[in-house]
Amino acid sequence: MIIQLMLNLIRAVAERWQLEISFRSNTIQLRGTNLLNFAMQTAREAGGILIDRLGRALQVSNKGDIDLVTEADLASEKLIIERIKSYYPRHAVLAEESGASDASEKSEWKWIIDPLDGTTNYAHGYPCFCVSIALEHNGKIELGVVYCPTRDEMFAAERGRGSTLNERQIRVSNTEELNAALLCTGFPYNVRERPNFTRDFENFTMNSQAVRRDGSAALDLAYVACGRFDGLWEEGLKVWDVAAGAILIEEAGGTVTNFQGAPLDICTPQVYAPKVLVSNGLIHDAMMRVLRM
Repeated sequence: MIIQLMLNLIRAVAERWQLEISFRSNTIQLRGTNLLNFAMQTAREAGGILIDRLGRALQVSNKGDIDLVTEADLASEKLIIERIKSYYPRHAVLAEESGASDASEKSEWKWIIDPLDGTTNYAHGYPCFCVSIALEHNGKIELGVVYCPTRDEMFAAERGRGSTLNERQIRVSNTEELNAALLCTGFPYNVRERPNFTRDFENFTMNSQAVRRDGSAALDLAYVACGRFDGLWEEGLKVWDVAAGAILIEEAGGTVTNFQGAPLDICTPQVYAPKVLVSNGLIHDAMMRVLRM
C-alpha cells in the first residue's frame, strides 16, 4: 500500500515536470522527455499532409474578406491535436482553426499551433508555407518549431538551448547598418483599414537594402533567426503566427519587441499580438527610428 502510494506520487511529480518514468531492476529512473523532438516529429508529419495535397483541387473557404482556410489546414490541425491528446492529454491547445481547447483555463501547459501558415500561398500553389508549433508553460514560451515541408527545413528552439536548422546551430546575422539590411514584412488581412502600413513599407524600402514580402510570418521569423533576413516588422499577427518564431529568434541571439521596443508579450488572452518588430539586435534601434517617421 505504501509502495503504491509512493509510486503514484512519483508519477504525479513526473507529469508535473514533464518527465518520463522507467522501472528497471527495481530502480526508478526519471528522464526529461524530449518535448522538442515530439514537436518536431509532429510538425514533420503535418507537413507531409500539406505536401501530399499541394497542387490538388482543394476545398477553400473564406474566414474573412481575404483570409482563407483550406481542407489541408484542417487536416494538418487535426493530426497535430490528435497527437497532443494522445501523448499529453492534460495539456491545453490553442489552434488557429479550432481555437482553444476545454483545458485551456486549467493546464499550465499550452500548445500553440498554426497548422498551415501561408494558406493563401498554399491555395495558389506558391511553395512558401510552413507548420508552426510552440509550447507555453505558465505564460512563457518554452520551445518552438517551424517546419517548411517544401525545403524539408526544420527550425527548432528550446529555451536556454539555442536554435537549430536541421539540427545545426544557427545565429542571427551580423549586419550592422540598416542600409545594408534585407528586411521582411507581411500585409495584414485588414490592410485596407491600416493607412500607416504603406507609409512604413515605403520608409523601410527607402532606408534598407531591400524589403521582401513572402506571405508566411512564421517562416519569415525563422529566416531572421538563421540570418537570411536581418529584420522584420509586421502588425495584425496572432499568437500562433509568432509564438514559435519568437523563441527561435531569441535563442539565436536576436531581439523581439513591439514597435516601441518593449518586450513582446504574446501569451496574453488577446486575439491579436502587439505590433511585432524583430531583428538581429544590431539594427533594432534604427528600425524603430524608421517606424517613428
